[in-house]
Amino acid sequence: MANRFTLGDFIARLAFAAVRVFGTYNPTDFSYASWVLAEGSEFGPVHAIVGIALLIGWIVFLRATFLSLGWLGVILFGALFAAIVWFFVDIGWLDLNSTSAISWVVLLLLALTLAVGMSWSHIRRQLSGVSPIDDVEE
Repeated sequence: MANRFTLGDFIARLAFAAVRVFGTYNPTDFSYASWVLAEGSEFGPVHAIVGIALLIGWIVFLRATFLSLGWLGVILFGALFAAIVWFFVDIGWLDLNSTSAISWVVLLLLALTLAVGMSWSHIRRQLSGVSPIDDVEE
């Protein structure tokens, strides 16, 4: 089957989503937000180019995620991931007083949601054997 979706395909989407999410913001000084908001930083054309490139990537990922999962799917993933964070806090793996740790977990779960959204049509096709109407060749 030429259109076989593999774990490697999902990992590639996850990597691109993680670069997008963590490149936009993370609790360290190595993100677009930190770069633009740094003391003494003057917004210039390079900031604008990188910001627009990030925005384009966000739009592509968000649009694909919402088209693939829909609002209900995104809300359900949000609920699932909130329950996972709750579970980690409950068993002591995550401390609510550590805003940095919470930030990293939430950003990772956001990247996972975007990766699933980018992959869901392929996963659904393999699970059900039914191709979306857009995938049918004429």
